Parts: sequence; C-alpha cells; structure tokens
Amino acid sequence: MLEPEQLRNQRVLLVNDDGIHAEGLALLEAIVREFTNDVWIVAPDEEKSGAAHSISLSVPLRCRQLGDRKFAIKGTPADCVMMAVWQLMAECPPTTVISGINHGENLGDDNIYSGTTGAAMESAVLGLRSIALSQARTLGKVPRLDAAQAFAPGILETLLTCPWEQGTIVNVNFPDVAASDVRGIEVTGLGNRRPGTFRPVPGADGRNVPYYWVKVDYGVSKLVPGTDLAAVKSDAISITPLRVNMTANDLMPRFAELFPVGALAANS
Repeated sequence: MLEPEQLRNQRVLLVNDDGIHAEGLALLEAIVREFTNDVWIVAPDEEKSGAAHSISLSVPLRCRQLGDRKFAIKGTPADCVMMAVWQLMAECPPTTVISGINHGENLGDDNIYSGTTGAAMESAVLGLRSIALSQARTLGKVPRLDAAQAFAPGILETLLTCPWEQGTIVNVNFPDVAASDVRGIEVTGLGNRRPGTFRPVPGADGRNVPYYWVKVDYGVSKLVPGTDLAAVKSDAISITPLRVNMTANDLMPRFAELFPVGALAANS
C-alpha cells in the first residue's frame, strides 16, 4: 500500500469523453495536481459521449498538442488511452488513469454506453489502475461540480493508496447536490434503468428530409437498495468496482451440463 506522500511519484493520465476543454476535466486536473505534478492530459478534441469502449479502425487518429503534456485527439476516449500509452507516453507509461469528471452520471446500464467508462476499461485492459469519475446533473444543464470538488480529493487519495486486482476499474458517481447536502459514501453494485433510456425520435430538417435524433430518458424500473442508482438518488456518493472480464460465472455450471466436454451437436 502506498503512503500519501508516495503519490508524488505517480504518473497520472487524465482522459474524458466531454472533450479537451470540458470544465470537469479542468477540475480533475486541479485536484490531481494536489497529489502529483506528473500529470498528462490526452482527451478527445470534441465531445464523444456515448462512444463506449469503441476504437477507431477505419479512420486515422489525429493528434494536436495544446500545451506541455496536453494533447487533443480526433478519436474516441479509448483511442486517447491507446495514443497516450503506446505513443505519447511510451517511454514512461502512466501508473494510473483517471477518466472524467464526466458531465452527467454513469450509473447502471449507462456504463455500457459511456465513453468515460470506456476509457477506464481500455486502461484496465492494458493493465493500468483506472478510475472513472462522474457528476450527476439535470439533462441540458451545466453540471454543478460542488460535490465532486469537495469529495473527489479524499476519495482519490484513498483509492490511489490501496491496491486492487488488475482488470478492475472503480466507478465513482457524485450526486447533483451541494457539497453540504451529500449524505455519505456507499459502495454499490450496478442498478438497472428501465428499457428505452436511449431511443430514436423522428424529425424533419428544413427541406423536409427525415432524420432521427436519439432521445435520452432516464428512469429506473425500481430503486434497489445497494445499487448505484439508489445511492445517488438518495444524495450519496456511489463507488462501484467493475471488471473487464464479462464472464457470467454463475451460468458456467449450467452450460457445462448442457454442453458436456466432448459432446458434438449436429443437425441430423
């Protein structure tokens, strides 16, 4: 376990999906610089919300340096991690990757779509310690970063000084309340939103040509205690450990019975 003063030796990569100029990313940089000055920022040149863990295979990645250890990438959040690890920081890779602070929560099923989570997942795939931070907000409004600003430093210090299993990320969500109204911190599992959070809505442009715009409609089937959705709804900070390995281990014995070793099914 690292001591707090040893955090000065950490090399930290910051990434997000809201874009290189996002307010949440600037706040995260200020917070992380309380621990170490070895901070690199590699983020998309424009918003990439919903990019998930996608990577660019059919178009080139473009890189533009904006300052000392600060780069904008024309690509996805996962692309940014790859560029940092294999190119920009190749001689001395990061020890930790922190993604965020996202403008909006990443709770429950959101993590399937989230570019914030996708960047953290790519980091974990590469064997790096990774953390995702998100600030809940009302859709269409500027995020109120009070809770993140007040509590992220302590949470990060705790996380960065303790070990955890490789291939794991820690997903942190701050409620949309003033720092003084935060009820506490809860370690949670993922909840489930009701089906249809994202759905195409038809429209027509000025020439009456039809198009479809994806509408976001957050909701939950049921707020289950112990989940991230329930915690943030009750004004608590949610901390959820996630794994890259998606194997449904509880189903392995059942499928082993259905498909015993050596069995071969063929159409007669």
